[in-house]
Amino acid sequence: MAPSPQIFTRFVLEGRVMLMHSSRAFIPMMFIVLFLLSGCPKAIPPTTPEKPPKVAVVLGAGAAKGFAHVGVLKVLESNRIPINMIVGTSAGSFVGCLYAYGFNAFQLQKISFDIQQGELADFTIPDNGFIKGEKLEGYVNRMLRNTPMEKLRIPFYAVATDIQSGREMVFGAGNTGAAVRASCSIPGVFTPKVMGGRMYVDGGVVSPVAVDAARRLGANVVIAVDISGDGVDAPKPQGTLSTILQSIGIMNEKIAAQQLQRADVVIRPNVGGIRSSDFSKRHEGVLEGERAAQAALPAIRAAISRTKTGDKSL
Repeated sequence: MAPSPQIFTRFVLEGRVMLMHSSRAFIPMMFIVLFLLSGCPKAIPPTTPEKPPKVAVVLGAGAAKGFAHVGVLKVLESNRIPINMIVGTSAGSFVGCLYAYGFNAFQLQKISFDIQQGELADFTIPDNGFIKGEKLEGYVNRMLRNTPMEKLRIPFYAVATDIQSGREMVFGAGNTGAAVRASCSIPGVFTPKVMGGRMYVDGGVVSPVAVDAARRLGANVVIAVDISGDGVDAPKPQGTLSTILQSIGIMNEKIAAQQLQRADVVIRPNVGGIRSSDFSKRHEGVLEGERAAQAALPAIRAAISRTKTGDKSL
């Protein structure tokens, strides 16, 4: 049965009244919502967060030229360049472990000037080397009070060569003196260090300046110190030891070239005129390290700054 015209008209009128009431309630509510929304903070475009730098100082091989490492560390320390990791090969491992332990750069300089050859070299009847290396190992552990590598103030890694496999070995835990001895065991000069049934010699055989190892260990800024050579003629070697060390230095220079390309900053002290066997030029080596590091400071600061801002353009 269809509704009468009167009922239909009443229904329409009542609907209009209800709509009017609902509209009156909706309009103020809409203004309240808009007001609240206008007070909300505007979205801020995301910014690239600063990335904390993890700076590795990589100290290269070079026997007596290693005194230059002391000069480099003096400049970095005095200019408050952060050092979050030290990776050392051969002479670099010797200097690096002392600094990582907690000796400041000036204490390290005094140690380097005072140390005598007899404290490190224990000569023996030649049998796979004429220096045993036991004195070197003992000296390091005595100076570091037998502190194992993993408990040094600055994370420290010593690079050696597994003579059986020909592979690079990076020591980062355990007996610090033993690791440094392995890293410094120049073939033909030092008796190889045996650990865990493996025989180790100088890390410079495969990795004179261990930039790649520092990267693998998490460094995002690598400052490499190359003392292998600087392109000038070295003095004539004097004797068998000098000839061996100078020959190894030439080898180190050639091998290091590839890894040095992957460093952020390369410091090259002018030590080409110092024979690898000449420990009498300690002051000259330290001074050349200072000069080279001072010249590299702008590049070091720029590399650290780029890392903080995430700038990969350079």
